Amino acid sequence: QVQLVESGGGLVQPGGSLRLSCAASGSISTIYAMGWYRQAPGKQRELVADIPTGGTPIYADSVKGRFTISRDIAKNAVYLQMNNLKPGDTDAYYCNADLKTYSDPRRDYWGQGTQVTVSS
Repeated sequence: QVQLVESGGGLVQPGGSLRLSCAASGSISTIYAMGWYRQAPGKQRELVADIPTGGTPIYADSVKGRFTISRDIAKNAVYLQMNNLKPGDTDAYYCNADLKTYSDPRRDYWGQGTQVTVSS
């Protein structure tokens, strides 16, 4: 059983910063990539940022230059530093891990989501 536990969401004023954290636990064999997605009510979940193991991060155009994704390989963790937040960044943010376990084949796993609200 794999769990992704997120933290760090909240309410922030426009121009402010937040840092999201996510740690994966369980019988993990290999993590291929970890990332962050966001979803507004009634809309499709969209990629915010993703970082393959040993690879180059990718970002949605809307967050380039403002958000930075990073990983701690030893902790099976991924972080999203969000700066200069805008009201349009308000969404539920979901951690994603592309991994395989010792008993299951490679697939995507998701966290429970953390709300980010940008408002004055």
